[in-house]
Amino acid sequence: MELKEKVDINNLPRHIAVIMDGNGRWAKQRGGLRIFGHKNAVTAVRETVEAAAELGVQYLTLYAFSTENWSRPASEVSALMQLLVTTIRKEAATLNKNNIRLQTIGDTQSLPASCQQELKEAIEMTSGNSRMTLVLALSYSGRWELTQAMRKLATKVEQGELKAADISESMIADSLGTAGMPDPELLIRTSGEMRISNFLLWQLAYTELYITELLWPDFRKEHLYEAIISYQRRERRFGKTSEQLIK
Repeated sequence: MELKEKVDINNLPRHIAVIMDGNGRWAKQRGGLRIFGHKNAVTAVRETVEAAAELGVQYLTLYAFSTENWSRPASEVSALMQLLVTTIRKEAATLNKNNIRLQTIGDTQSLPASCQQELKEAIEMTSGNSRMTLVLALSYSGRWELTQAMRKLATKVEQGELKAADISESMIADSLGTAGMPDPELLIRTSGEMRISNFLLWQLAYTELYITELLWPDFRKEHLYEAIISYQRRERRFGKTSEQLIK
């Protein structure tokens, strides 16, 4: 039986999030610059998006560029931004053809104008698609997102539209960049690092974690299947006991 056939399509995570880690190490192992790893990571992104859509996953969020990444060497950041522009330009038509909608979360206004324009065009082109939503986290950090959400709610309190005592979890969730999306049920992190790196801090409260030693440029469809199968073998209790779930 092929690995894909072992995936229970009736028990898929609706939302999968991925921390794509290990590009630099992958390049270093091959004697190349870090951007060499980033360029080769495009294949991993393409395969992951295709596999998720083929299975029927509703949302796929990829941690593409964090706010902390701005502190990397200027040459690497510049090359990454150019790669982002080129990749979006190449892949937008394919996303549209495959009925996949593109969205972003993060401080995208801090991206170069060329990146913003390519994203705007791709988002508009795919806005009517419904098979799957691909979310790119760009210039993103969980703390930044929560800070923005708190400012939105604080403004409503200042303007008398809302009482502080009435602020609820659902209001906070609705003030985040992921408003309207289910929280990720599965988080995949490559390269073996055991941390969530300021990613979706609110949304990952009950997410199942899957850590693989594989470096991101080597990630393929089979590895996504393995992660989902691992998720499907787990018992998700949300604070309850196993006995309570049986009742």
